[in-house]
Amino acid sequence: MTPVRTGLDVLRDRDWGPLRGRRVGLVCHPASVDSRLRHAADLLAAAPGVELAALFGPEHGFRGTAQDLVGVGDADAPGLRVHSLYGASVDSLRPTAEHLRGLDVLVVDLQDVGSRYYTFQATMLYGLEAAAAHGVGVVVLDRPNPLGGAAVEGPTVRPGFESFVGPHPVPTRHGLTVGELARLYRAERGLAVDLDVVPCDGWRRGQAFDETGLPWVLPSPNMPTVDTAFVYPGQCLLEGTNLSEGRGTTRPFELCGAPWVDPRAAAARLEADGLPGVRFRPAWFRPTFQKFAGVDCGGVQLHVTDRRAFRPVRTGLAALAALRGPGFAWRTEEYEFVADRPAVDLLFGSDRERVALDAGRPWAEVAAGWEAEEAAFRERRRPFLLYPE
Repeated sequence: MTPVRTGLDVLRDRDWGPLRGRRVGLVCHPASVDSRLRHAADLLAAAPGVELAALFGPEHGFRGTAQDLVGVGDADAPGLRVHSLYGASVDSLRPTAEHLRGLDVLVVDLQDVGSRYYTFQATMLYGLEAAAAHGVGVVVLDRPNPLGGAAVEGPTVRPGFESFVGPHPVPTRHGLTVGELARLYRAERGLAVDLDVVPCDGWRRGQAFDETGLPWVLPSPNMPTVDTAFVYPGQCLLEGTNLSEGRGTTRPFELCGAPWVDPRAAAARLEADGLPGVRFRPAWFRPTFQKFAGVDCGGVQLHVTDRRAFRPVRTGLAALAALRGPGFAWRTEEYEFVADRPAVDLLFGSDRERVALDAGRPWAEVAAGWEAEEAAFRERRRPFLLYPE
C-alpha cells in the first residue's frame, strides 16, 4: 500500500510554493503533523521564504489539553502569540480584524473526524468568513476523513437551529474532508475569499484513516483512536442528555450509560434492534471526571464489527431510546453558547427527534425521515468532491 500524503506533506514537498513571500497565520492543533510527525508550526517556521506570523488554536486549545466546553485563553508558543478561537463567549469563535491584521494568508491544518458537530470544521468556516471580510486569502491543507468519504448519514440542520455544532445545513456524517467542506461552504455561503485547497495525495473515498499509512494523533482529548471516531457521530448525541457518553473512561463514546441503567437489559434491547455492523456488550464503568465522576454506571460498550455496514447516527438514536429510564433527562443548561434551545436539538439540528422520542415513536421510524435529506446532500456535495471512490 502506498502511504497517503496529507495536504501538509504535499505542500512541504512543493517547497511551500503558495506561501513563499507571504505572512502566514496558522490554525492548528496537536494532530497538525506531517507523515514524520513533525508539527506544521515547526515546519512553517523553518520554511524558506515563509513568515509564520501568528498561530490560532481551536476548541481544546493549540496544545489540545482542554476538555470539551472549556474556554481556552490566548497562550504563547516559541516566538509567537497563540490566539484562541474557543474562549468564553460566542464572539471568541472567530478571528478578529486585529488577529488578521498584517496577514496575507490564513492556513488551516486541522484533522477533522467526519462529524458535523466536531467543531474544527466550524472553526474553519468562521475563518473563511473572517478572511473574506478582511481581504485575507485562505489555504486549507487537506487531511483524510477518518471514516472514509463514501457514507452520508443523519439529519440536516434546519433553520433556527444553527450553532457551533451545526453552523451550516449539512448532515451529521457528511462524508467530506475539511477541504471539500471549505469548497462547499464558500459556494453555498457566497464567500468572496481566495481559497486554495491543497488536496491529499493518494487518498480514496473508501479508505478509513488506519488504511492510509498515516500516523494517528488524537485531535482532541477524547478522540484517542480511529475506533472512537467511528462511533462518535452517534454517541456524541448523548452529550445532549444526562447519560454518560463515556468521557472520563479509557473508551470514550464506545462506553455509555448511567447509574440507573441495567446493562443486560440495555444490551439485549439494542441487540434485538438488529443494527448493522455493531454488537452491544453489557458493561459497567466508573468515570474519573465529568458526568458521574467516581460513580459506578451501568450501560453498554459498542463493538463495531463491520465499519462499512455500521450506521453510527442511527445507532446513537437507538441508544437514546434504549437507555432512557426513571433517571433520564435532556440536558437543559447552556451548550456551545446557546441557552434557548436544548443541547440535543442543536446536535440533531432540529427538535423533531427529541419530540418524537418523548412521544414514544420507534427510533427506526424517526430515522426513516432522514432518508430524503441524506439523498439530497449526496447530490449537493457532488460538485465539491476532490477524491475518487
